[in-house]
Amino acid sequence: MTRLPQTLADPALLEAARQVVWWMPPEETLRNETLFLNQAMQFGTLEVVRTIRVHYTDETLRQSLRDARPGIFDRRSWAYWHSVLDMGEPPSLPTRRIPGVDPTELQARVWPEDYRIGR
Repeated sequence: MTRLPQTLADPALLEAARQVVWWMPPEETLRNETLFLNQAMQFGTLEVVRTIRVHYTDETLRQSLRDARPGIFDRRSWAYWHSVLDMGEPPSLPTRRIPGVDPTELQARVWPEDYRIGR
């Protein structure tokens, strides 16, 4: 991914990483760029978002959305970032795939029609 020059020792980035990925050391988080940016775009405070907008190009943020991990974004943040980054209509949220399992069949078993959200 293309990003502006930076070091992993940048205090603002380290603090942002600490805030949005609390389960691993910030230096490790920053090495996992997609995870860090996905978490920052979903859970970051205004200050975290300002930090990533200063340190990362729009194209890097777009690529992190294209490579987004399942289960991080909610619909609202997914739509927001696609709009902010001029990416057009957002595609469906990333989903986990279980080999050999039809996701529509699984959804019907897990969420019977009466309990589906957004009906």
